[in-house]
Parts: sequence; C-alpha cells; structure tokens
Amino acid sequence: MSAAPELPPEAPEISLSRRRLAIVLGVGMALVSAAGLLAEVLKAALGLRGDRGFVPFLSMSYEQNVPTWYSSLLLFSAGALLFVIGADVKNSRAPFAMHWFTLGAGFFYISMDEVVSIHEYAGWLRLGGVLYFSWVIPASILLIFLGLSYLRFLKHLEPKTRARFLIAGAIYVGGAVGMELPLGYWTARAGTNNLVYGMIDWVEESMEILGVTLFVLALFDHLRVRDVRLRFKA
Repeated sequence: MSAAPELPPEAPEISLSRRRLAIVLGVGMALVSAAGLLAEVLKAALGLRGDRGFVPFLSMSYEQNVPTWYSSLLLFSAGALLFVIGADVKNSRAPFAMHWFTLGAGFFYISMDEVVSIHEYAGWLRLGGVLYFSWVIPASILLIFLGLSYLRFLKHLEPKTRARFLIAGAIYVGGAVGMELPLGYWTARAGTNNLVYGMIDWVEESMEILGVTLFVLALFDHLRVRDVRLRFKA
C-alpha cells in the first residue's frame, strides 16, 4: 500500500493588529510633532541658529529632516494601501478600480513632493498677503476638479468609510493648503525667522501628519472589512 502523499506545508501568516498599528502611528505622530514644537520654542527662547544643531533636524519648518521623511513615509504607505485596494477591486471586477489607482499614484507623488518640494515651483505668481505662497491657487483649482471627479466614487463607499475619508482629507487639505494662507500673510509681513512663523508652520505640518495618519487607519480598516489577504507568487 503506497504512502499517502504529503500535504504541502501551510504558508506562514503575518498578521497586523489594527490596535498596534494605531498605537505606533499615534506615538510616531506625537513624537515628531512634540519634537518639532520643542525645536521652535527653544530656537526662539535661546536664540539658537537655524542652520546647525538639532533645530534643522527636528523643526517642521525645514526640509530633508525627520518630520519631512516621516510625512513622506506616511504618504507612501497610504499610496501603497490604495494600490492594494485598487488591485482587489479590479480582481473582483467591482467599479472604481481606476479611482483607487489614481488616488494611490497621487499619494506617491505627494510623498516625493514632501521631500523635494516640487509644488513650490508652481508659485510663479508674485502676489502678497495671504497669497504670498501663490502655489495654493493652482492647488485649490486641482482640488476642486478632483473633488468633483470623485463624487460618484465617494457615494459608492460605505457611509462610515466615506465619513472617515472626508474627515482625514479635510484635516490634511486644511493644513497643506488652508494654513498656507495665514503662513503667507505672516511671511510677507514679518519674514520666516521668528516664533510666530514657526508656530503657524508647526500647526500646518501637524495637521498634515494627523490627516494622513487617520487616512492610513481608514484604509487599513477598509482592507480588513473587505478581508483582503496578500499572497506573493514566484
């Protein structure tokens, strides 16, 4: 009597706890935001230079530092999750797969822009006051266009998911675009080397990080509801 064929070993399963993810993202956001706030306050209180020491390393008013790379990583993670959802939607032949992919590509771009600041090249208009950073004009037009083109997509989502997406988006856009208005006004009036500028910028960047963090958690929950499982094939 021949021996029974051996069954292939079960593939190892890697699970990610939603609670642990929320804790990790919450702690990361708190540390980056608190460090940025401390850098701004100590810079103003002690008269520290902005081109050396821990200030340019931790301040949210500078580029190519800890807050910048943390934000970029968050945005990239959101883009990756959007592509995973898009692939699942496409495989199930459900509608709006391209909307997920397009949104994911947009987040990949924003992730790159967070590091290299491509958007600043759109500020070619020489305006003052709240429009000192004139790139907010084309950005606002683009946001209106995207909002209108994604209305059907949003209506298709579950009410809870839609609400969470909209809240996260409102916080992020409120920081990235909305807070640029008072920041531009103050920059035109008093420059950038002062505590008020640093605090406005800190609020802006903190809102961006909070918005993306909430969006990543909403995407994770959406994947969990859809019971999406990743498998890698040779």
